[in-house]
Amino acid sequence: MGEGFENLVELRIINGSAKSTVSSNSTGDSSDRDERPLIGGDGDFGDSDSGSSVSGAVFNLSTSIIGAGIMALPATMKVLGLLVGLFAIFAMGIISEYSIELLIRFSVLCGSLSYGDVVESAIGYSGRVVSEICIIINNAGVLIVYLIIIGDVMSGNDKHVGVFYQWFGHTVLDHRTLVIFIVLILFLAPLCSLEKIDSLVMTSAASVALAIVFVIVSCLIASIKIINGTVKAPRMGPDFSSKSSILDLLVVIPIMTNAYVCHFNVQPIYNDLKGRSAAKMNKVGRITTILCVIVFAFTAVSGYLLFGDDTEPDILTNFDKNLGIKFSNGLNYIVRVGYVLHLILVFPVIHFSMRQAVGALVFRETLLVGKKRVWGLTAILLLLIYLGSTLIPNIWVAFKFTGATTALSVGFIFPSLIALRLGNPSDSSDFKLGETIVSWIMLVFAVLVSIVGVVGNVYSLRKSSA
Repeated sequence: MGEGFENLVELRIINGSAKSTVSSNSTGDSSDRDERPLIGGDGDFGDSDSGSSVSGAVFNLSTSIIGAGIMALPATMKVLGLLVGLFAIFAMGIISEYSIELLIRFSVLCGSLSYGDVVESAIGYSGRVVSEICIIINNAGVLIVYLIIIGDVMSGNDKHVGVFYQWFGHTVLDHRTLVIFIVLILFLAPLCSLEKIDSLVMTSAASVALAIVFVIVSCLIASIKIINGTVKAPRMGPDFSSKSSILDLLVVIPIMTNAYVCHFNVQPIYNDLKGRSAAKMNKVGRITTILCVIVFAFTAVSGYLLFGDDTEPDILTNFDKNLGIKFSNGLNYIVRVGYVLHLILVFPVIHFSMRQAVGALVFRETLLVGKKRVWGLTAILLLLIYLGSTLIPNIWVAFKFTGATTALSVGFIFPSLIALRLGNPSDSSDFKLGETIVSWIMLVFAVLVSIVGVVGNVYSLRKSSA
């Protein structure tokens, strides 16, 4: 990538942890560099001819995106309106894909093993620490949201009836905290204890399949109600008629950006990609983005058409009442129970990168190794996440704050900074002036959205406590 970028990346394994050092005085054209293995290179980090396939990597990356965020999208559609909401979904998908490719490109340059590695190469160790803290807070918030949804759907809350009550009546399973604890011990702890992310390929594939089932059922119900003429005409744009509507508008874009953030899992997924190369990882990113944009668009539109202005922040809680069509109860159970199973399978993928970030801060290791460390850290993190799920009232609160701060940082601010610090169009034929301008636009956009989102969240909290 020009004389300023012609570096030979040598990975040295020191005391069990991977360190990357860069030495100059090497030459080579940009096409060679683009095909160079993204992380480590053959023989430096495992065997590039073993690991997950492109489809397996797509499943893992898609699972990182299609989690609980999809459940909040119909509520964002209620705020933005149908046309503006669809535009935002497609626009955020394009921006997210661009930032992923920036991350991949400069990980090639730096030989990075993790998200923190490439951040450190661009802005130093302090930047790495901040980025890893952002990953920890963001992923912890997402995992807390998963547990809240699982508890609300299965045990119910003050406004909605739980599945267990509908099946068995009043039992001990009415207690949300107990149900969450049982799920944590029986299902989540064993999956989260796995040491490599490619061990989760099959569960990720199952989780994507369950998400698609949810989309199909939701679209089917919406289509039947449209044919029956029982769907109200949707609003096409935002509502500016009241202060509360404008306030919701300020915080809804950060929630949408949160839905696309998967950047923390790019390097871990690449580490286990068979025959890894930058071109192959870009292919994974593009397929994943297309898949997720389609799923998000259909989910948001069908959910908003079904429930209109009554759409809840977590749309799953809308599926506890009669939908006005045949087999309503059965379809409700398929949607709710199926998506709870989906979240259980997504949970360990998001937990993996959070555990790696904590390990990097605590043990100063890019890659956390050793069963005792992995299991011990997993147990501590799961306990803290469980406690968090008992304190946060609903997913809208969690998404508003993580979306406006850590999600924007991980997904857009840090990738922009990495590109602007390591890319120099004056001496690089690869990183052009236009890409520099786009990176600046993405950075400014992310910072502005973050500021507006935080201000809106603070004002919303003050208003609700008044």
